[in-house]
Amino acid sequence: MTVYFIGAGPGAADLITVRGARTLAACRVCLYAGSLVPRELLAECPPDARLVDTAQLDLDQITAELLRAHEEGHDVARLHSGDPAVFSAVAEQMRRLDAAGVPYEVVPGVPAFAAAAASLKRELTVPTVGQTVILTRVANRATAMPEGEDLATLGRSGALIVLHLAAKYVDRVVEELLPHYGAGCPAAVVAYASRPDELIIRGTLDEIAAKTKEAGVLRTAVIMVGRTLGAEQFRDSHLYSPERERHVC
Repeated sequence: MTVYFIGAGPGAADLITVRGARTLAACRVCLYAGSLVPRELLAECPPDARLVDTAQLDLDQITAELLRAHEEGHDVARLHSGDPAVFSAVAEQMRRLDAAGVPYEVVPGVPAFAAAAASLKRELTVPTVGQTVILTRVANRATAMPEGEDLATLGRSGALIVLHLAAKYVDRVVEELLPHYGAGCPAAVVAYASRPDELIIRGTLDEIAAKTKEAGVLRTAVIMVGRTLGAEQFRDSHLYSPERERHVC
């Protein structure tokens, strides 16, 4: 028996990877985050699969479901929104499985920030403008940020910054980034990226908070701030330059 942590993608059911869909179709048990994972994906499961919505379960209860499936000899699809690599709470589940001697694999998915960039029709790394992307969040009462990872510190780099789980705290985001990025820096908020109810908010850093609150966006959104969001005049990349040496093998 194996537990497969599968990235379900940012929202649209057809953005799951081929590997993810094939794995899902082969598992007799599926644990899914019901508040975030599209229901259409469950149609990929075998007709007799046991489906468990984990939206109201704590870590102990989720672990118990995984161990139960292990004892019954069933492979498990553990569906997470986006990609398991970031902000997925997968690490604590893997730690529990390691302790119990239960094998698992990770199947990557399309992350929310990539879907947001696609919706904005923007490349996040642009030659001579910005070559670094910072993925982060803000501290809240539930989880503090490690020392040195606060926005004021990260903002000193001037790199494009992408914030998950932060729409509710957009005022604080703007306040901490303004000294480093400036009022006119391009900013965007993408809520429900890739879904039918997707909402895109564009503006400058000094106005994005007001626009976000006016739209009523509080969750399931990413905030992006950085020069590459508005880059128009930049040098073509070396990748396709006629001056680049190309050798035929």
